[in-house]
Amino acid sequence: MGETPVITLNNGVTIPQIGFGVFQIPEADTTAAVSTAIEAGYRSIDTAAAYRNESGVGAALKAAGVPRDELFITTKVWNSDQGYDETLRAFEASLARLGLDRLDLYLIHWPTPKHGKYLDTWRALESLAADGRVRAIGVSNFLPEHLRAVADLGGTVPAVNQIEVHPALQQRAAQAANTELGVVTEAWSPLAQAAVLDDPAIVRIADVHDRTPAQVVLRWHVQQGRIVIPKSVTPARMRENLAIFDFELSADELAAIDALESDGRTGPHPDHFN
Repeated sequence: MGETPVITLNNGVTIPQIGFGVFQIPEADTTAAVSTAIEAGYRSIDTAAAYRNESGVGAALKAAGVPRDELFITTKVWNSDQGYDETLRAFEASLARLGLDRLDLYLIHWPTPKHGKYLDTWRALESLAADGRVRAIGVSNFLPEHLRAVADLGGTVPAVNQIEVHPALQQRAAQAANTELGVVTEAWSPLAQAAVLDDPAIVRIADVHDRTPAQVVLRWHVQQGRIVIPKSVTPARMRENLAIFDFELSADELAAIDALESDGRTGPHPDHFN
């Protein structure tokens, strides 16, 4: 499968372009899933306090036998822990569950605009970065107005905005704002929880390339410069999802997938999720 390409963030830190997401994997199954992913070649693992499986991730990392500097670990501060002091405490708790002394990427999970705490939360992340506790900081599910409010603080610009992106929900305004501000787009639910994989256009392109529909969609993401974090607990699919760097979609094929936009959101809307 070769080496996974990396993307350089706006602070010079590099992140693998494809990672392994553990959303909705039960704690009891997480250690085995992450261990299998690392064996398959994944070096970027994405979790969150809200997933309640950080300890399982930590156990897999401890057992992996892979040097720490070859791994890229992301977690996120949950909504109920937002605020400056609360975020610092939540960070320490996540670090303890993961069994780590530093993180590679720490994200604000949702802007929760009704509570109005995400700017104070961001200042806490900046403090952690300044202290060397985390290599890069970013946000998740931020719409352009939320992202610009953070940038307008005049300090650190988020390195990453992790948002729901897939063929049926492309969030073009959010992606454009990310690009304008030098923020990398990271796609969660990059396969729309498999909802787009039966689309005739995607199936046709997969047949042309002798690939699976999932591989085609992941390739569509990476050719447009996004980071992707697909989730699977099936070893064969884990390997399949990594095997996307030895073929290329044409401009017409990319455009055909772009045309599938249908506002098909699978998760909450950031303006209303508080």
